[in-house]
Amino acid sequence: MINLSPSPASGPPARLLLRTVGRCDLDPQRLLAVYGEQRRRFLGMLQGFGAEDWAAPTRCTDWTAHEVVRHLCDANAIGIAVSPEDGILDVTEGFDPRTSPRRWLASSAGESPSATLDRFVTTTSELLALAHDRLAQGRGFDVRLPYGPMDWTVLLLHGFWDSWIHERDVLLARGEEHPTDGDATAYATAYGLFIAATVAAMFGGQIQEKLTLGGDGGGIFELDSRDDVTLAVLRVAGAGPCAAEVADAIAGRAQLAVALPELPDRSRAALSRMADFFHTPVKP
Repeated sequence: MINLSPSPASGPPARLLLRTVGRCDLDPQRLLAVYGEQRRRFLGMLQGFGAEDWAAPTRCTDWTAHEVVRHLCDANAIGIAVSPEDGILDVTEGFDPRTSPRRWLASSAGESPSATLDRFVTTTSELLALAHDRLAQGRGFDVRLPYGPMDWTVLLLHGFWDSWIHERDVLLARGEEHPTDGDATAYATAYGLFIAATVAAMFGGQIQEKLTLGGDGGGIFELDSRDDVTLAVLRVAGAGPCAAEVADAIAGRAQLAVALPELPDRSRAALSRMADFFHTPVKP
């Protein structure tokens, strides 16, 4: 039995605020509990994998399940080692989300699935314990993300989003359901929309939309990138496009026009820039 963190406390966080300038409000204690629960479920599932499961394709067309988990080990290592001076995720220092993660995989080439799983368990425990310690100590410092300097807790959210999407990459490709929950889906959907808006802004696109999403993790997601990028989320029950399907589409795993059919063309184009960029061939 893997027990990396307590289950999240009852009752979802009612509000979430993400912005590129100014303080974010993402309740890092709760995020950390949700992150730990997501990893506990995922690791428990991976422990039952056989050789064919590890070699199976995923929604990441270039990566098997084994390569996805090796990537998540690399992400753990970054979260553990990151500091204000670290530029590993800084585009001005050569980071490219299309190619850098593939280069990182070279260091674990030839690693067995059992060794990868052991490393995933160990580095996950270390990452979450370090985050708990930072919060307990009240430590605050900025790290350099692809879209600029942000508090280290936003990197934690970035890591959670990456892990949640990749868990779905593995499970949905196997024809299995993703055992997520409302809090996890809300965090992943919110961050996906936020970084999609920041990427759009980097390419000169603007968006101002209030999206009402349904299903577990749904609510009112209000985006504004006319100046700085801001996302405000109000967790309320309501009807609308499925939040998890929107998160998938924002990450390029589905068509945004299908996930958000009533979104105006200009806003759809802006929110599609990130997925389009991921699929843009890299010039030699």
